[in-house]
Amino acid sequence: MTTTATTSPVPVMSDARPRPVADALTMMWRNLVNIRRNPQLLVLATIQPVIFVLMFRYVFGGAIGGVSGVPYVDFLMPGVFIQTVVFGSLTTGIGLADDLNKGLVERFRSLPMARSAVLIGRTLADLVRNILVVLLMCAIGYLVGWRPHTEALAVIAGIAMVVLFSYSLSWVFAIIGLSVRDAETTQAASFPILALLVFPSTAFVPLHTMPDWLQVYAEHQPVSVVVEAVRDLTIGGPTSSDVLIALAWCVGIVAVFAPMAVARYRKAV
Repeated sequence: MTTTATTSPVPVMSDARPRPVADALTMMWRNLVNIRRNPQLLVLATIQPVIFVLMFRYVFGGAIGGVSGVPYVDFLMPGVFIQTVVFGSLTTGIGLADDLNKGLVERFRSLPMARSAVLIGRTLADLVRNILVVLLMCAIGYLVGWRPHTEALAVIAGIAMVVLFSYSLSWVFAIIGLSVRDAETTQAASFPILALLVFPSTAFVPLHTMPDWLQVYAEHQPVSVVVEAVRDLTIGGPTSSDVLIALAWCVGIVAVFAPMAVARYRKAV
């Protein structure tokens, strides 16, 4: 008597299907664990803004004096917040370039996970890191004399604006990281963008102190717009109009550069 062995197909587990939200959160946690295992990454991210605060507060602050009827440190800190997250957003591009260079993205692609999870997880992890850095800068600012002039809710809204702006810029630098595939080259390629955003802006000096030809650019570029909105929320001013314009910049940057980053990611892997 011959016995015929039958084999049934291996069932596909339901949890093997891509789950975009869960996959993105998993990738976010993976990147946060990397920061926990390498705390020097967070320490190095805070050294530069602390130096900026101390330098402008105690080296240049005496020469600049008060601005718009408020102490210079109160005028300065919103600019330092934005400068901090602009430079911090560069981490997104560096991290993606490093993952590509090491072949990790190809490994992620072989897993049953949503492709968008790599990008979203990276940007969310850098968002969490920027939140921690901004909160630290608030403490540093308070120690050197920064005092908000508005209510607590307005200050919280100002911090939220800073964080939202950092998230929008992460998508810009993600494109650079995915394009060059090398951490050092990504940093070098990103510096011109950082310089054009941070230094010719109202982050550290009032607009009227700049040459007329530079004021046209400085007044309308995104860093100046967001800085002025944060100043309105922490010092006082035409809050509604400035905040709406800043929000439009943040949403617009994500709407334009996030799809571009996704398209570049598909080509990169």
